[in-house]
Amino acid sequence: MNSQQSKPNKIVVNKPSPNDFSHAEQYSLTFNDDSTLIINGSDELGVIYALLYLSQEYLDIDPFWYWADMEFKKKSGYEVPLVDYVSSPFTIKYRGWFVNDEVFLIGWKKELGYPPTEEVWRPVFETLLRLGGNMVLPGTDLPLGIQEDLAADYGLYLTHHHAQPLGAEMFKRAFPDKKASYKENSDLYIKLWTEAIQRQKDKKVVWALSFRGQGDAPFWESDPEFNTPEKQGELISEVLRTQYSLIKDVQPDAVCSVNLYGEISELYKNGFISLPEDVIKIWADNGFGKMVSRRNGNTDNRISSMPENEEKEGVYYHITFHDLQASNHITMFPNRPELVKNEFDAILNNHANDYLLLNVGNIRMHTYFIDLVANIWKDKEVSVPSHLSSYVDRLFNSSRSSIKELLKDFHKASFSFGEQDDQHAGDQVYHFTARRMIAHVLSPKRGEPLEKLYWLTGKVSFKQQVNFILKKATDTLPELEHLVNLSSEIKQNLSKEEKTRFNDLIGFQIDVLYSSCRGLIHLLDAILDFKKEEMPVAFVKASKSLWDFEKSLEALKQCEHGKWQDFYRADWLTNIELTCENVSLYRGFLRIQGDQVVYFNWYKEYLMPDTEKHIYLENTHRNPLSDDDLALRLKEYFKL
Repeated sequence: MNSQQSKPNKIVVNKPSPNDFSHAEQYSLTFNDDSTLIINGSDELGVIYALLYLSQEYLDIDPFWYWADMEFKKKSGYEVPLVDYVSSPFTIKYRGWFVNDEVFLIGWKKELGYPPTEEVWRPVFETLLRLGGNMVLPGTDLPLGIQEDLAADYGLYLTHHHAQPLGAEMFKRAFPDKKASYKENSDLYIKLWTEAIQRQKDKKVVWALSFRGQGDAPFWESDPEFNTPEKQGELISEVLRTQYSLIKDVQPDAVCSVNLYGEISELYKNGFISLPEDVIKIWADNGFGKMVSRRNGNTDNRISSMPENEEKEGVYYHITFHDLQASNHITMFPNRPELVKNEFDAILNNHANDYLLLNVGNIRMHTYFIDLVANIWKDKEVSVPSHLSSYVDRLFNSSRSSIKELLKDFHKASFSFGEQDDQHAGDQVYHFTARRMIAHVLSPKRGEPLEKLYWLTGKVSFKQQVNFILKKATDTLPELEHLVNLSSEIKQNLSKEEKTRFNDLIGFQIDVLYSSCRGLIHLLDAILDFKKEEMPVAFVKASKSLWDFEKSLEALKQCEHGKWQDFYRADWLTNIELTCENVSLYRGFLRIQGDQVVYFNWYKEYLMPDTEKHIYLENTHRNPLSDDDLALRLKEYFKL
């Protein structure tokens, strides 16, 4: 600790001493006369945070060392200033992650089984602790594996998904031959809840009370007898009181919460649901960072979900989301970081500081916004520019100003789907729109509007829908090109190690978005040409679309190296590979329609020399060209 001393210094870690601190999870670093560092904590987590603080501040171990492939550098010693330090209380009491991209974690280590194993979960829990988190929801509807026990071993609180109250097994999974009706089978529901309570009773848990139907839908979809808000609210209230009593009978001091999500939020606001007084009420953003109700299909009521400045409130917040429409799954949050900061300012000004569950996906591509929110839960007075500077300076030694500029401009290159400041899309808008368009033009309803895209285009004709989305994508492309160029410049000035880190965390996302945007543009152009019956031109543009989407796939593959081998194998949600298959299918359809039977018409009409096309014999003409070869030659012919 003091390089002028010849004898080794000592570190003494004392047992937790709650009476020495004003808040839970605090710690202190003090020095005695012989330069011994004494670590005290108010509780177990306080001691853990103290050791991790020492690790980051003086041993240079970054919280994201695992995800950023940062090498540990061995030194002969580390200097620690002999200055006492006492940590500040956290802004939010229960704060942690919902690890909601189980598919990536499952697919990454597929050969090790399902659910993910200890090897996968350890870096997740370690990083959460390093960032000051104390709570985790380790996946949804996973079979019982190591995740609950391991999280408890790390000192973390467990919590649960709103579709899986108390962490119980899904009703239809446990009783596939029974009707999912609480009225008819309340004893079976109570059996599942009781089993879940017994399984977790000796762990630290923030119990999630809830009642939704199977598949995360309103319960009355499978129990239509409850067809009024009064009936729905009465049953939900009864269920929540039952769950609450079951827990309190086993853990009298249990911490309970209820997710005011979807239909439950509306019922609660309209006075149809009653809750026990000491339950934490959890409000949710819309998946795009705004504290308003989530868009449901084509309906976007944007009803405020901001906490109401009552006792015991918290939030469930997304920096990554999956809505089969416009969300970001494999790329980072598409809106401004200032939006996140402003929403949390309002949340905390309403004193909703009891609970924060952050949907972090699978962490690797979301580190920037994860780090921003972690700074907020430590200290609400966070400056976005200062945080950006700190984040980049920690991870990179060169091209720092350019990387900061790129991250500041990232949201400007997001596909805009509305006038609100949160209405910017991630990677899914390109892929789900493309696949929906293809399915529509290959269906008997191709002349009708595509209703599933009304949320984006409004109720207009299909041709107007195509042109509307085409303009939106075309308007987005120049900003993406700017990021591509800036990213290319940055890579040229980084070391090999930092170039890999930059590409893995940031650069590949730009490549995915840029190539996906181009892929959608070419596909929409192809659809318009198909409508005009310009088949060979449509075929070439569909081919260009396919080649661009294949570049998106390649961008993922380039980030699979070393321990990350097969990390994107389970891209089953955005599913770039499926988009490529769909576009290839559409291209094949166009060729079937235009080149027909022997796949030789277009070659004869556009590519065969005039000296041959009028005299060749059917029994001597050459093999048909492959789709790619034909498209490349027609592209040159049509100068596309």
